[in-house]
Amino acid sequence: MRATRRLVWLLVMWLCVVVPAAAKVVHASDGYLTGYLAAVLERDLGWAQGSYKLTVKDGVATVTLPKEDTARREQIQTKLPTIEGLQGVNLVIAPSKAERAKISPPKHGLYSFLGLTPKTTPFPIGDLFLPILADPKQPQFFAAFRWYNTPTEETHVAAVGYGETFGLYRRAGKRPGDGLQVSISGGLFAQFNLNTPSKDLVNADYIIGVPVTYRQGPWSARVRLYHQSSHLGDEYLLRAHPKRINLSFESLEMLAAYSWRDWRVYGGGEYLIQREPADLKPGAFHAGLEYRGKRTRLLGGRLVGGLDLKSWQEHDYSIDTSLKVGLEYGAIEPGSRRLRVMLEGYRGYAPHGQFYDDKLRYLGIGVYLGF
Repeated sequence: MRATRRLVWLLVMWLCVVVPAAAKVVHASDGYLTGYLAAVLERDLGWAQGSYKLTVKDGVATVTLPKEDTARREQIQTKLPTIEGLQGVNLVIAPSKAERAKISPPKHGLYSFLGLTPKTTPFPIGDLFLPILADPKQPQFFAAFRWYNTPTEETHVAAVGYGETFGLYRRAGKRPGDGLQVSISGGLFAQFNLNTPSKDLVNADYIIGVPVTYRQGPWSARVRLYHQSSHLGDEYLLRAHPKRINLSFESLEMLAAYSWRDWRVYGGGEYLIQREPADLKPGAFHAGLEYRGKRTRLLGGRLVGGLDLKSWQEHDYSIDTSLKVGLEYGAIEPGSRRLRVMLEGYRGYAPHGQFYDDKLRYLGIGVYLGF
């Protein structure tokens, strides 16, 4: 175990000291990106000056066209060259005068209070509440190698996850990026004991839920009703003969977040509506802090990290701590292709359903994928 800890510390030192010093930092201003991108559109792609509107904020460009134009949409998607510092490009179609005349935003009521417009989008890309970086139960695709210290043994574990959030409906807000969205999300989280001959599947948690997310400026929120069930692997049952617990519940989760520059803080809790075992205490608090850097470092990666804290009534509100830090490559927006390489650590009660009453800690390194 001493050797593995030393290896993890060497990886941390490499990420935090050597990489930032050796990497080339690219930080282009929004004004520079506006001029550069306008030159590309007009000189290289032949767009007429005044036939579009271009704005750049925090490295993300928004191109507004007066009407739907398939050719120019294809040029934005396929022919736009890579520009250092440009984090993404959004294409917006401005409504016609007739359409604007028909739009009459409600002056009173819930929609007005939430800052929403009548514009709706079926099957929107991404989500309005950014996925939580360090939550062990955030639906996403990942594979991680971990060193576990449990009440019964120290072992090497391969942890994998499969899952994503799929948008069903979005009502736009008055500003780009604002709105209200309904989605469906699901995930599978499994752990394999690499120290056994057959690499036993130890535990698998299945989650399915309906999140409703909202964003207005720096504020965002998520209300989610979800179901979780947990199961032990066959090989583990035959080898260890554990006392099986049929853990299954439905929970209502509510989180609110505030973003400032590259930082986000979030907090809230959840309540188990239906649960098995029936004597499982229902309440929980959930909070955390995240950093999502915009400046590129090693091979174009951005520094990201998160601290996630959960506190369950079942465990007398003892705090379970999850910490992840690493580099993110690709698009920033959820629903786009990206890859993260993360160092991770955990200390507290097990986030793996069948072992929820056992304390453990682990260190590891994982690869996280977004689509």
